[in-house]
Amino acid sequence: MEAAPPYVRIVDDIKRRIADGELRAGDRVPSTRQLARDWDVALATAAKALARLAQLGVVVAEPRVGTVVAGPPGRSPRRPHSDPDDPSRDTSHGPAHDPARDTARDPMRDPARDSGRDPARDSGRDPARDRGRESGRDAARDLTRDRVVRTAVEIADAEGLSALSMRGVAGRLGVATMSLYRHVGSKDDLVELMIDQVLGEFPLPAEPPHGWRTRLEVAARLQWAAYRRHPWMARVTSLTRPLPSPSLLKHTEWALAAIDGHGLDPETMMHVHILMYSYVEGIAANFELESQAQAATGLTDDEWMKAQDAQLTAIVTSGPYPTFVDVVARMGGDFDLDFDRLFEFGLGRLLDGLAGIIERD
Repeated sequence: MEAAPPYVRIVDDIKRRIADGELRAGDRVPSTRQLARDWDVALATAAKALARLAQLGVVVAEPRVGTVVAGPPGRSPRRPHSDPDDPSRDTSHGPAHDPARDTARDPMRDPARDSGRDPARDSGRDPARDRGRESGRDAARDLTRDRVVRTAVEIADAEGLSALSMRGVAGRLGVATMSLYRHVGSKDDLVELMIDQVLGEFPLPAEPPHGWRTRLEVAARLQWAAYRRHPWMARVTSLTRPLPSPSLLKHTEWALAAIDGHGLDPETMMHVHILMYSYVEGIAANFELESQAQAATGLTDDEWMKAQDAQLTAIVTSGPYPTFVDVVARMGGDFDLDFDRLFEFGLGRLLDGLAGIIERD
């Protein structure tokens, strides 16, 4: 049999989660953009899935809230419209017989007993699958925002931010993807929470040390330590599109307060802060780049450099690069690029340079 179209799979997944109790009446379902990201489909496909769910009466659009599960609180959503895609629907002989309705009229009546059939066998129920669903529901009930964020950080630490997805986090936690949206609005929201948690591991001192230089140096070293432990973080933040993160704003406040009162205009103060922040971030971004390169090539940086020896030698000897050749020769032909040493070297020189601006009086 051919696989169902992507939008049908999304519809079936949300309907199943509602049936399993993972989504209840009034719960918000993911937006079109979230579904497109989670299922790796076009926005039009995700929109078609939500439209289909709305047509079936499974979800409704609530002003200023979004799309939510339909139906009274605590009860499954009603289905005012029949589902023409449901293979069990048969309208060729009038209204379908509903055993549940008969049972409601006579609580003692067992439709399966009347028919002489085994309900478990006829329904195709799989006990192992049922236990798995029950386990998933238990995991969903125990789920917290902190667990979601910690798991996301673990994935990013081990595999890089590019490997992070809502579906991957849900799989690691043993819950349905939709369960995450009760605690985190979107993947973007999750990344912001991850940043706050990571920086929370390296808190700024409650009492700032004396002197602008020491204060800027403390912030830079804490930022470097966070990137060292969680390399993916240096590739997240953007100077032009800063994240609305309380922890990041604390670093901004710390840096501006450190140089306040030295006669600098507001623009210069912001430039000093951004320069310090981007210096640390710029070097730290190489941590994940190197990790990605090693995963892609299977070579360490030393092994990769050795593999380039012949080509690099050919380039150097073919052109006028006397200074480069002399410097390399005086190093004995071996230069070990250590990021920690580079960070220390640059941090001191950067602070020396800023002293000429901040202490110009």
